[in-house]
Amino acid sequence: MIASLKGVIALKTPTNLTIEVQGVGYQVFTPLSTYYQLPEAQAQVSLHIYTHIREDALQLFGFSTLREKAVFLLLLGVTSVGPKLALNILSGIGVSELIDAIREEQVHRLKAIPGVGPKMAGRLILELKEKMAALGGTGDSDPPVSTAGMKDGKQHDALSALVNLGYARAEAKRSLEQIAKASKDGSSVEDLIRAALKRLAKVK
Repeated sequence: MIASLKGVIALKTPTNLTIEVQGVGYQVFTPLSTYYQLPEAQAQVSLHIYTHIREDALQLFGFSTLREKAVFLLLLGVTSVGPKLALNILSGIGVSELIDAIREEQVHRLKAIPGVGPKMAGRLILELKEKMAALGGTGDSDPPVSTAGMKDGKQHDALSALVNLGYARAEAKRSLEQIAKASKDGSSVEDLIRAALKRLAKVK
């Protein structure tokens, strides 16, 4: 069972990366909350790993902090929540905000996450409220959101990430275009994705 990986980032995208360890490349799926913390490609990185084993596949999921991994594992313990949905949840809301939303029974906030409807929001609250209380909330801050401007390539990468998270392409594109009009030049893909997620959550 792989519990951690330390190596060089050979490939980096908003949804997964390849970490090269002594000549072997490991594909690791990450939530956006971890992606925001990653250094650039070819840099050294160390991630906490959850190994998911199925009959037809072995998948690695990486996290920048043990707290983030702990929340992911709690999500996996919820009825009908698999690794893909758990990853989407962590990509659609910051870890601290998720903990607070569940503890405070903020159904409307949970429903704004792609893949989480009213029933799933209620299930998350019912099954995780007490467990989340032990993890704390806003004391651990999430990466800040910047709404700086975008370039075409960055906008395209951000759009692809939002579509992978379950947002409609037209809706996601419109949100990114609105961010571009109200911002200055110089943002990163991470900035665009987080700003768009905030805007899309308000729309829902």
